[in-house]
Amino acid sequence: MSEQGFGNYLSAEGRAVNELTAPTAPFAGQELAPGAGETPSGPEAPPPIRAEKTLQPAQWGMICFLASEAAFFCTLITAYLTFLLGKDTTGPTPAEVLAPIYTFPLVLWTTLCLLSSSGTIHLAENALRQGKQSAFCLWWGLTILLGVVFLGGTAIEWRELIVEHHLTISRNLFGTSYYTLVGFHGLHVTGGVIAMSVVLGMGLRNEVTAKNHVGAEMVAWYWHFVDGVWIVVFTVVYLVGR
Repeated sequence: MSEQGFGNYLSAEGRAVNELTAPTAPFAGQELAPGAGETPSGPEAPPPIRAEKTLQPAQWGMICFLASEAAFFCTLITAYLTFLLGKDTTGPTPAEVLAPIYTFPLVLWTTLCLLSSSGTIHLAENALRQGKQSAFCLWWGLTILLGVVFLGGTAIEWRELIVEHHLTISRNLFGTSYYTLVGFHGLHVTGGVIAMSVVLGMGLRNEVTAKNHVGAEMVAWYWHFVDGVWIVVFTVVYLVGR
């Protein structure tokens, strides 16, 4: 066989092999089975690794701070209940100063204002996450107003206790424990109002936004904590203690 004939023979053999190994086209109306006609591939790639959502350092710090504050208030409440069981040699007693009809409604009203502020600050947080800056400032400012109303009501109540009932912090065990417990809570409310006022000022200057909201979130955590503490204080002092 000549060299040219041998080359033609090899070409014909190569075409035959390609036709045998090539995927066959389906007949009219016939569908290929899944994976048919596809060349084998390697193993599937694993799904992408997603980073776990963890708390930021500021959030961990606030959790630790609130835990210490919870221990502090637990101590004050325990001391109040302990002193309440003692025998005072002088009055007035809780029943004499906390039960009158003109005192309890005022405390109930201020309590409603303080608890409502947890709802308004939650609405402010939601507005901030959604990028609604004006709504955030509105709800945040309303929260500050409710906090100020609570402090104003507490001041009126204390004036009544001191002027009308002559209950001072040094009068008896009840006066000492009452003003210490309620006074420290009022101090925390005052600190919260100041912190929220700073955040409101920053929000009006667009320094607190949806992308920069951690500071506002931490203040909101603190405020929810202060409201929760008051529920316990109100129950112990004005419902159980009197």
